[in-house]
Amino acid sequence: MTIIGMLHHRLDPRTVLKSYAFAAVAQAEGAQFFYFTPKSVDFDKRSIRGKVYENGDWHEKMMPFPDVIYNAGSPEKLSVSKDIIEKLKKEIPFTTHSIGNKWNVMKRLKEAKEFDKYLIPSEVVENVDLLHKFMAFYKKVVFKPIDGRKGKGIYFISKVGRTNFEVKKDRETTFCTQSQLDELIRGQLSTGTFIVQPYIQSKTKSGQIYDFRLHVQKNGEGEWVITTVYPRIAPNGSIIPNINNGGFTNYLDPFLEQEFKEDAYDIRRMLEHFSLSLARHLDEIQMAQFGEVIDEIGIDVGLDEQRKIWMYEVNWRPGCPPAFYLELDVVINTIRYAMYLAKNQKQIKREIRQYRKDRDSSEERDLVEEKALPVEKNLAEEKASPEVKALPEVKALPEEKTIAKGTALPIIAITGSAGKTTSKAFLASILSVKWNIFESKDYWNTTEHTKKHKEEINASHEAVVLEYGMAYPGIITNHCSIIQPNISIITNIGLAHVGNFDGDIKGVAKAKSELIHGMDQNGLLILNKDDDNSKYLETQQFKGKILTVGIHSTANYQAYDIQYKDIGMSFKIKLHGQEIAMYIPILGEHHVYNALNAVAVADYLGFSPADIKAGLNFKKPPRRLTIYNCRDDITVIDDTVHSHPQGVRAAIDVLTNIAKKRKIAIIGQMRELGDLREEEYRKLGEYIYEQDIDLFITYGFRTEEMGAAAKAIGMDPSKVYHFLNKDELHALLEKVIQPHDTILVKGASKTNMFDTVKFLDQKFQE
Repeated sequence: MTIIGMLHHRLDPRTVLKSYAFAAVAQAEGAQFFYFTPKSVDFDKRSIRGKVYENGDWHEKMMPFPDVIYNAGSPEKLSVSKDIIEKLKKEIPFTTHSIGNKWNVMKRLKEAKEFDKYLIPSEVVENVDLLHKFMAFYKKVVFKPIDGRKGKGIYFISKVGRTNFEVKKDRETTFCTQSQLDELIRGQLSTGTFIVQPYIQSKTKSGQIYDFRLHVQKNGEGEWVITTVYPRIAPNGSIIPNINNGGFTNYLDPFLEQEFKEDAYDIRRMLEHFSLSLARHLDEIQMAQFGEVIDEIGIDVGLDEQRKIWMYEVNWRPGCPPAFYLELDVVINTIRYAMYLAKNQKQIKREIRQYRKDRDSSEERDLVEEKALPVEKNLAEEKASPEVKALPEVKALPEEKTIAKGTALPIIAITGSAGKTTSKAFLASILSVKWNIFESKDYWNTTEHTKKHKEEINASHEAVVLEYGMAYPGIITNHCSIIQPNISIITNIGLAHVGNFDGDIKGVAKAKSELIHGMDQNGLLILNKDDDNSKYLETQQFKGKILTVGIHSTANYQAYDIQYKDIGMSFKIKLHGQEIAMYIPILGEHHVYNALNAVAVADYLGFSPADIKAGLNFKKPPRRLTIYNCRDDITVIDDTVHSHPQGVRAAIDVLTNIAKKRKIAIIGQMRELGDLREEEYRKLGEYIYEQDIDLFITYGFRTEEMGAAAKAIGMDPSKVYHFLNKDELHALLEKVIQPHDTILVKGASKTNMFDTVKFLDQKFQE
């Protein structure tokens, strides 16, 4: 029987409410449990005068040294017994180890780099001058104690006019001069150490501030599991969602469905994956630095307007989730992990030693390789930076400003066979760094949508970003007659809708050229230099400025050194003679082109490289190469919005670039290919074989033609499947999916391929 001791600073366990739950769960799990304080330890007799819960009350008993200790007391109050605790640690494994205060945790994460993109910029406030310098850059800041708890002592400060400030604390708002603010700050600094951060807030549709608490623990197998994820919502008038400040909680799924609708599922999985990934990462840092493992963390995060995760703080011993009857879940995980730790301590120590050894070897190799790298001349060094030309000032628009030729308002329209929505999302994200913009929603790109947009655009908007869809000749001309753009982007000319043009790619280019003819003839046009079919665009009579983007061809905005990074892409670009490193949180080289479209327009409009880099961390359109990380290192790639040959090839490229072991492609129908269907399906089947895909599964009417083409040039028939019934497809997946597989699900939205994504994610959920 495993003996578990709960170490606490309080003498009486009756004042520690959770001690009752621990005693009850330990008994149910077949373990012996007692409560003790440091001064009750007798090292000579190897015994402890502890408290045991029996017959409805706590009774004092002499207990042997436990097999494992759950460290439950306050580190500050236990510090007076530091020598005793350190001596115990040498003999008995502890479940819980401190990962430091919030500042130290953030420093560790920043140094380790893997999660630094989620960290809010922070500075220790040494004096009032530093606070004002920080505010000059960020405008709205949070000023809080470095070791604060339960939302106490937090100030939200923003500048009002040139010399006044608004200060919010709890539910109170005051206005003060700079001298009054300085006096307040100095007074707080005299009480302890404070940090300052930019104020990043998440708001519900009703305007209430919220954040998410992610609570993760180790279970009885020593694996990280999610105890719960839940939103915390601030009461009206408050900007602190902490429960101790009057905040309240909600169940996750109803909250996400209310606030995010069709994106709810993706956001829940993103939060779950983030919590487990961060827990494992912090565990590795603890092993590397201290030779210990940790057992439980609580992570507080927010989502900005682009739905990017920002970490507010990490708590190494979070409280039980309120209101969800999860207190026992927390205790069960803790007791089971304590029993696992007691039985596997030698193995865990071996694993820690091996991890540190492997890590040291890896760092040595990296250092050797870094010293050996030659200094290479940058391929783009010779390339002249594009001319920067700003449109007229747009800040003070008169009320009667209309949307017409010659207006100062940047009106940007985007069309193309692929990449419209993502280019729009990138550009809108960058421009919104500084301006109030109007952006067409998601995939709203019909002429009816454009009519609605015209009614919604008003004088407060400083730029307009629209997507113009096209399936037949004349449609883009109609778009332009409703809202005439003065900046246009044509992403590429591909086979989407080519069946509506008798299979002639030149017909598609002619229809896309309607944007060139219908826009302001003295405006700006962005074209893809790498796209062969864009040569058919009718640019001859256009009098405005044409800028190009590219990767493989020399262009005004050319990306190079493109690399896959975790859940995104990194690349470099020259802006005004300087090499700038960029990152986009979406996979695929084709999305680098979409980012370049946005970079070109933003640079033309005078946005700085810093603004552009910040804006590229955009809100990814839903179901566009979304990654689901499942158990057993299984990865699912969701790309189930649109499907055309160019997009399928791009998705296959992502699959081949990120797969660790087996590559599985599940491909659905592509629509409106007309007479080109048979040829394009054949080409895609051959491409699948050439990319060495391990399992090829097609779904939908006539899609078996792709599989037949793959088999015809040499693919093993046992690796090719075809289905018309989704239940049968899912039954096969249950049988064939193996650990470490990477699975691409690609198909047009009308084929409902997202059902397969959900099936895989739920079947193999972590």
